[in-house]
Amino acid sequence: MAGRARGSARALLAALLAPALVALLVAPARGRGGRGHGDWDAAAALPPLPPREDAARVARFVTHVCDWGALATLSTDQAVRGWAFADVLSLSDGPPGAGSGVPYFYLSPLQQSVGNLQENPHATLTMSLAQTNFCRKQGFDPQSPLCAHIMLSGTVTKVNESEMDFAKQSLFVRHPEMKTWPSSHNWFFAKLNITNIWVLDYFGGPKIVTPEEYYNVTFQRRGTGQ
Repeated sequence: MAGRARGSARALLAALLAPALVALLVAPARGRGGRGHGDWDAAAALPPLPPREDAARVARFVTHVCDWGALATLSTDQAVRGWAFADVLSLSDGPPGAGSGVPYFYLSPLQQSVGNLQENPHATLTMSLAQTNFCRKQGFDPQSPLCAHIMLSGTVTKVNESEMDFAKQSLFVRHPEMKTWPSSHNWFFAKLNITNIWVLDYFGGPKIVTPEEYYNVTFQRRGTGQ
C-alpha cells in the first residue's frame, strides 16, 4: 500500500510540474534570439556577404552582423602574468542596418579583462561569421578561411559623453538583457579604437585593411550590403 501511495504521489507531482517545465523550454530567451531582439538570426534579415575581393567591406560586414567576439588582452593575474588572455564579450557597432564600424562594449571593473585593460589598454578582437547562420548554411567549418573572420587590434577606452547615447542604443537593442544587469557592478560603455585590421575570408592568408579604408565603407542598408 505504501509503495502504491508513493507512486501516486510521484505521478501527481509530475503532472503538476509538467506545464511549468514546458513553459520554461518554450519561453523566449532574454538574450540573443529572444522575442524583440535586434539581431540577425533570421535568414531573411542577414545581408549577403560582400565580394571577397573587397576586404574593407567584408570587414565592416563581419563587424556589423556579429554581436559578440573574443577579446584578447595581456593578463595581470600573477599565475599567468603577461600571457595572452582571451574572453568572450558582447558587442555592437550599431543597430541592425546602421553600423558605425566601431565595436562598443558594456564592461564592469569586476571583469578580469577590464583589470587587464586598466594596466594595458591594447587588445585584439576576433569576430567570425561562424556565429551567424552563414557558415552553417554553406557547410564551412569555423576554421575554414571561407567562413570569414576578422581580427581588429587597437586600444579599449571608455566612450565620451558625445558617444554615450549611441553606444547605449547600439548595445541595448542587440542585448536587451543588459538593461537589467545590476548597477552595483558599475557598468560603463567602452569601445575599441582600431589601429590594425586583418581579414581572413579566402585561401592565401589574411588581407590587411587600413582603418581609413575600413571607415570609408558605407554599410547601412539591410539586405544590400551597401
